[in-house]
Amino acid sequence: MQNSETIKYVIHANITAEGVVERPDVVGAIFGQTEGLLGEELDLRDLQKTGRIGRIEVQIESKGGKSRGKIMIPSSLDKVETAIIAAALETIDRVGPCVAHISVEKIEDVRSTKRKQIIERAKVILRNMFSEGVPESDEIIEEVKQAIRVEEVCQYGKEKLPAGPNIDDSDAIIVVEGRADVLNLLKYGIKNVIAVEGTNIPETVVELSKRKIVTAFLDGDRGGDLILKELLQRAEVDYVARAPEGRGVEELTYKEIVKALRNKVPVEQISEARKVRRRDLRTEESAEREVERSGERKSLKEHMEEISGTLMARLLREDNSVLKEVPVRDLANTLSEGNSRDVCGVVFDGIITQRLVDIASEKGLKFLAGVKKGNLMRVPANLKIMTADELEETGGES
Repeated sequence: MQNSETIKYVIHANITAEGVVERPDVVGAIFGQTEGLLGEELDLRDLQKTGRIGRIEVQIESKGGKSRGKIMIPSSLDKVETAIIAAALETIDRVGPCVAHISVEKIEDVRSTKRKQIIERAKVILRNMFSEGVPESDEIIEEVKQAIRVEEVCQYGKEKLPAGPNIDDSDAIIVVEGRADVLNLLKYGIKNVIAVEGTNIPETVVELSKRKIVTAFLDGDRGGDLILKELLQRAEVDYVARAPEGRGVEELTYKEIVKALRNKVPVEQISEARKVRRRDLRTEESAEREVERSGERKSLKEHMEEISGTLMARLLREDNSVLKEVPVRDLANTLSEGNSRDVCGVVFDGIITQRLVDIASEKGLKFLAGVKKGNLMRVPANLKIMTADELEETGGES
């Protein structure tokens, strides 16, 4: 009998016969019709006696005067010899008195299957039995570590937000911008983290903020400013931490993350510093609307400058005049549900997300202009995407 530890490959084949046949008939046909076909070294009977070919498994059933089934032959031969044995099976044309046909479905590499089992088991061992990461040394270890990080990202709440596994168990949570930020914090063992994925703050985060201590940990750029402003308006934030200027949370090292979180400031300090700015914005908005009514044609750059810091969106006509002005958080619904026939494009004080791109393309808009681009997987050819920096460089003419 063959030792299963020596098996390298398993030949999987399908058999059909024009008549009723049983397992002994199939096994007999395999031995009988391949005998002497491949020479003494590859004779199936001799190979089975020496344990280089295992027990031939046949599963067959008959219905309506015909038989169908599967054949499995374990092999400890090398891959060339195993392939020859597999090809020899396809020369069998009769089983007992019945016309038959055998076709090889695949040759399974048992060692490859074992390697996959090793990787899966290693993930479990690493997750359950080690409190610290193992040293990086080769591709297998790195694959296991990456798999753990990805597996630990769960979908939380009705919006299925990217989050760490400890959101429910922890008394305090860290709110970040996107999935990449969550992955980076998980990499360094911070598991009470959840992403808002855009400036439109999800209701799940709002509800969490009512019963947990919330630290907003955001990018050190304009996009981070926008998300912070929306968070302060909708959620109960306790502390604010920021990445270094011009840097994103997703690219920070462990030391930089710890430093930023240690330097977090109470939200009261942030709110107090913004009060004067809010009064100035209200005055500016009134002046802006007066200019709108004057009928003067504005560039996209001018529109972007005027709504900067307001979290508002302007739906523009062909001549760049304002058709409608709405909060950024309502922009997607406004475009989806409203009549967009007269809307040529949108300038808004927010992040250009894939959802907005898809809606704008579907509604036939010509352009979207926002503060910065999110993680865009596809952009239709008929839709122009512009950021605030690009408008600054080009002068913002549509």
